[in-house]
Amino acid sequence: MLNIPIKDHFRETRLFNARLSIIGIVVITLILALLARLVYLQVFAHRHYETLSQANRVKPVPIQPPRGMIFDRNGVILAQNYPVYTLEIIPEQVDDMNALLEELGRVVNLNEADLKNFRKLLRERPQFENIVLRSHLTEEEAARLAVKRPYFNGVELEARLRRHYPLAGLGVHFLGYVGRINEQELEKIDKKSYRGVDYIGKLGIEASYEKSLLGQVGFEKIETNAHGRSLRILERISPVAGKNLILNVDAKLQALAEQALGKRRGAVIALNPATGAVLAFASTPVYDPNPFIKGIDPDSYQTLTNDPDKPLINRGINGQYAPGSTIKAFLGLAALELDGFEPDAPIVCPGWFTLPPSSHVFRDWKKAGHGAVNLHDAVVQSCDVYFYKLAVAMDIDGIKRFLAPFGFGSKTGVDLMNENEGFLPSREWRAARGEKWYPGETVVSGIGQGPILATPLQLASATSALANQGIRMKPQLVRAIVDAKTQAARETVPEAYAPIPLKDKRHLEIHIQNLTDAVHTNKGTAYGIGHNAPYKIAGKTGTAQVKSVPQGQTYSEKTTPERLRDHALFVSFAPADEPKVAVAVVVENGGHGSSAAAPIARKIMDYVVLGKITATPPVAAPLQENIE
Repeated sequence: MLNIPIKDHFRETRLFNARLSIIGIVVITLILALLARLVYLQVFAHRHYETLSQANRVKPVPIQPPRGMIFDRNGVILAQNYPVYTLEIIPEQVDDMNALLEELGRVVNLNEADLKNFRKLLRERPQFENIVLRSHLTEEEAARLAVKRPYFNGVELEARLRRHYPLAGLGVHFLGYVGRINEQELEKIDKKSYRGVDYIGKLGIEASYEKSLLGQVGFEKIETNAHGRSLRILERISPVAGKNLILNVDAKLQALAEQALGKRRGAVIALNPATGAVLAFASTPVYDPNPFIKGIDPDSYQTLTNDPDKPLINRGINGQYAPGSTIKAFLGLAALELDGFEPDAPIVCPGWFTLPPSSHVFRDWKKAGHGAVNLHDAVVQSCDVYFYKLAVAMDIDGIKRFLAPFGFGSKTGVDLMNENEGFLPSREWRAARGEKWYPGETVVSGIGQGPILATPLQLASATSALANQGIRMKPQLVRAIVDAKTQAARETVPEAYAPIPLKDKRHLEIHIQNLTDAVHTNKGTAYGIGHNAPYKIAGKTGTAQVKSVPQGQTYSEKTTPERLRDHALFVSFAPADEPKVAVAVVVENGGHGSSAAAPIARKIMDYVVLGKITATPPVAAPLQENIE
């Protein structure tokens, strides 16, 4: 008997409806979940995802500001900007950097320095920023890269402004230069201010006025496609150009000073005594700063650093020299101020001096001696014996007290970095080293020898104090800072140091006359440049010993190696009655100040006082006693 199943329609219908309800609930739940997610994305997370979306298609590109230009006092351009082609890479758009660099090396010339610097920047800079691989591309290289560029992701060919010094090495030691930002500088600078900027002032005015010259970085928001190629500029914030600098320096006078020094090592500083304005700041040898901008090659840099003439040294503020007899230009005034010292009373100069009980002989530069001399004669003829005795009367601490207000032993405050202080010795200094100060050291300090050291700028600054009635002005290279857009100028305000403390102002007048006679009377050590001058010059020659001469021996310039010969110095101001310029000249191993340094100063003074460049003034045949 067959069992035939009978369908239960009611049960099947209930089961179907149950399944349909479950499916409906699942569907509705999914729809609600989608709606909830949609509400979250559109309402609550709108800003976040809009930002991500914009970042996918919008690239912020920093725009380098034009660096401020530098002009001399007459508008001559000393530092400018000019356009160059640069090869740049956006790292985030590159899949294989090594392969890309290898391919680019077939298009343009890439040396080891380029690659090393690029890899350094690659570690330091954000991956979305353009990083310079090679700058200063030739037009041929730029053309080849322009053709190949569509095949390279993340590669850009840009026109950028780069620094240039059109007068090459002229004034390089005060002007300085810019160079690529290194790791140490990157840690110190405000990175936002240097976005897209690869260069920074390294030395000189370029460094000390970096903030003024830099300007403000601009930005462009650029829409890009999926390959990172630019489509259009959505927004632009223009950069603000750096401020221009107008200097007190006269480029013609600067060139004259450097040419007058020629191939000799030395420095020439010219100041306006009334304001402290630096009219010329020469240090030789010079060098061309332009190769340092894009990165000087190792061989060329090694050549500069190994050069025995040391062209990289700024002799104006870092060269420290014994002032020699130029110190008499200041100690002669001290003699007038010293209680109990009779400036008119003659002393006998036999050509030597001893300080009992020692038998050590301190020699005068004139072997036969000067005979009977008073203060006037001693300054005019540069009598060493007279100043030996004056130094003993003042004592070393008295010498320091008198010279310190002139700026010896301290920075002048010029608007340059890394200025040396020179050195002004004292008993306290020697005691701090656990050593004794010897009386003989006081003796030689009277003629600017021994531990005392001064920079050429210090000598010029101290001389300007004599010229400016005892008021020393702070040396200033920059005359004005000018807004590049509005041309509004902010003039630098002259700053004065405390006046030189003098018991009687008439002493300064007497002393200036003594210094004037040192140039214009036939027994004066600087008569060679003063006998035919159409204006009055107050000055003092100096010869600073480099190699010590043992007792009983005589110094011979001819038999002494060139680099061990005496330094030649000269300090002066003119016109003596109404000074317009104070000058300090140092010629390393130049011999006599009267023949090597003074003629250079005469050229500088002629230019400032007479307003013209003169030929080398004829030097009068010197008497035997005025060759120091």
